[in-house]
Amino acid sequence: MGPAAGGATVGEEPLVAQWRRAGADDVRVAADLSELADLVAAATGPVLVSGVDLVAHTAVLRHLATSPVGPTVALVLTDPPADGRATVREERGQVVAVGDADATGVFGGALRVGVADLPALADAARAAAAPFGGVAAAGPSTGPFGGVEAAGPSTGPMGGAEAAGPATVVGGPLAAVDRLVAELAARGTLIFAHRVRLLVAHRVGDAAERADAEAAVAAVDEDRAELRLSVKERDDFFTTFFVSTWSPYVTKASARIGIGPTGVTMVSVAFAVAAAVLFGAGGRPALVAGAVLLYLGFVLDCVDGQLARYTRHFSAWGGWLDTMADRFKEYVVYAGLGFGATHAGFRYGWALALAAMTLQTVRHMTDTWYGALHDEAARRPKVVGGDAGGIGGKLNAASTRVQADTGSVSYWLKRTVVFPIGERWALIAVATALFGPLVALCAVLLWGALAFAYTGGLRTLRARWMRVPVLTTVDAGLHRDDGPLARVLPVARRPLVSAALGALASVALLVWAWWATRRDGTPPAWPVAVALVVLLVAALGARARHDGPLDWLVPAALRAAEYLFAIAVGVVGRAPVWLIFGYVLVLTLHHYDLTARLEKRQAAPPLHTATLGWEGRSLLLTAAAITGFVSFALATLTAYLFVVFVASVVLAWVVLPTRARGGARSPG
Repeated sequence: MGPAAGGATVGEEPLVAQWRRAGADDVRVAADLSELADLVAAATGPVLVSGVDLVAHTAVLRHLATSPVGPTVALVLTDPPADGRATVREERGQVVAVGDADATGVFGGALRVGVADLPALADAARAAAAPFGGVAAAGPSTGPFGGVEAAGPSTGPMGGAEAAGPATVVGGPLAAVDRLVAELAARGTLIFAHRVRLLVAHRVGDAAERADAEAAVAAVDEDRAELRLSVKERDDFFTTFFVSTWSPYVTKASARIGIGPTGVTMVSVAFAVAAAVLFGAGGRPALVAGAVLLYLGFVLDCVDGQLARYTRHFSAWGGWLDTMADRFKEYVVYAGLGFGATHAGFRYGWALALAAMTLQTVRHMTDTWYGALHDEAARRPKVVGGDAGGIGGKLNAASTRVQADTGSVSYWLKRTVVFPIGERWALIAVATALFGPLVALCAVLLWGALAFAYTGGLRTLRARWMRVPVLTTVDAGLHRDDGPLARVLPVARRPLVSAALGALASVALLVWAWWATRRDGTPPAWPVAVALVVLLVAALGARARHDGPLDWLVPAALRAAEYLFAIAVGVVGRAPVWLIFGYVLVLTLHHYDLTARLEKRQAAPPLHTATLGWEGRSLLLTAAAITGFVSFALATLTAYLFVVFVASVVLAWVVLPTRARGGARSPG
């Protein structure tokens, strides 16, 4: 881009002002990429980099700066490819290739780089500044194009750069900021994509294009677009048509009165607890009122996320709390339904609630790890197993086609059949109001089991085709929830097989315990010890390498094994079913904490070792079954694990961050 009058680059001053309005305290323009590298090397906080050819709403820059998807995020546009601009390929929200032939978008000329990736950014800036150092490509070199600005918080210096060096691509030379992102991607940096929707952002090459882009920006009501953007672009059927049609009004009202996302989450929890109490009380008026409260609680569950997106108030604590609150609310409702069904005269009301909670937790574990599997697969070559035309590849292609056909019947069927949270809460509310808690629990179990079979079968086939060992990218022992005993046992080469054997042992013990209780009333305890020996076979995979194509199922198998074993021990010991439910509920909170930390890329809970591991807890329950103190052991372990969970939460989100801030303020 040519220089403006007075020596300034056209568009430079407005963009600097926009970055400041977007929240950047310190905005600088560097002379070249080498100067940008020096500024980045001295930075102590996230750095925002943009080219001066960008024309966009201020909200676009603010959304990029505050995006919660990951530490390093690039702006991606749907504009047609143009000379000097890098194309990108995006999969599952990640920029997996720059300059790829199968491009899905164009780099928007702006990116935010997290602290951990700043060394890579500095290296990329130095490489992009060197002659022919940016992108290996071919084509005529027509000279420098555009420039780069960097903007960010006052915790670190910001910089920008004029284009330098003749690195080119077919069709024209890359601008400096495009060479920068290409070099950053080439270094293996995980870059997430931020797409512009409803708002306007364009990269311009001349005065006419700039005028057109500025006119397009002025034609859009920024606040109205931001409110619409607070709603997820793709959501489930019930949420899309029965919640999101009016929840933005609640979102705007909440923003006006000053309530934050966490406050909305807590109100949603209160509504769910009240609904559970009414479900337990029984009677048609109470059941209908509970169904209404459950629906309103779900609306607020959507509003807390919409409010966070609308106000750009994101935090790791808020994301963690939202995840944990969702599961707690659902399982408290199951408890209310179980109590209500039992109170109405059905003997196995609590047992159905316990089965629903166990099934849903195991399903969630497979959902979490399958998502992680797909994220990892997106960063790898497309054809890993060499069987692109096999059944797994065909299923993957079919799924991609359906997902792309937004709004079609097949699209909505695919999203609904998996029984997402909106459909679960809608089914519970309607079934409870019309037929009562027993029918609601049976319906949840039936649909949940069918959805589990459907997703499990298809995902297994697709995972075998992808062949991505996702557990090798994380601390497998942490997410297996292994304790000290598992770490000293011999090693089995097939961790999934050993985990499946453990789960089968728990299933067999539970079936036997139920049969023996109905037949004799007081079953003996020795089968529990036998089942424990088989269960501990699952611990033999603790130190094995989890690199099989289906090893992502190991955490879910271990959750099923532990929960079913605990339920069976409770049946053998004739413990109250509500007490067994409480114990498994506390276990689910512990395990959801692990999955929430996986999704948010956080370290292990501070007191994780104090939870004893799944095999340690199972060993204690076995000892209780042999000595005849099952109810006492369940109550004690429930209280102990809950105290450890609460203490770990306080340490992780209050004590340790406070100490870290205090250490950062101290001199030296």
